Amino acid sequence: MSSFVPSWLLPILLLTCSNVFMTFAWYGHLKFENRPLWLVVVASWSIAFFEYCLAVPANRYGVRVYDPAELKVMQEVITLVVFAVFSTTYLGERLTLNHGIGFAFICLGVFFVFKGPFGS
Repeated sequence: MSSFVPSWLLPILLLTCSNVFMTFAWYGHLKFENRPLWLVVVASWSIAFFEYCLAVPANRYGVRVYDPAELKVMQEVITLVVFAVFSTTYLGERLTLNHGIGFAFICLGVFFVFKGPFGS
């Protein structure tokens, strides 16, 4: 692992960067509706390649610090944060109270995953 980044932070940074690539791969083409589908599929897969180049090391390094369930819920929250920023800035979408409430429930689920077993 890198000596410049703490071991607990490295997977978070890698997952964040990988999610930026994946969000563009999955949703970036929505601004290019006039392009042929085959072309946006190829472009999306090309972008997704870089996502995998970051996600795989994120999980490889991350499992040394977090258990797989923690990594997964961490990735989901990062995905939602990245998508919220992307959808408002790139797609021009508006976030509503319903989005905030849904996100809060997901964060509550993350709390329970990280909190550890109850009743043991």
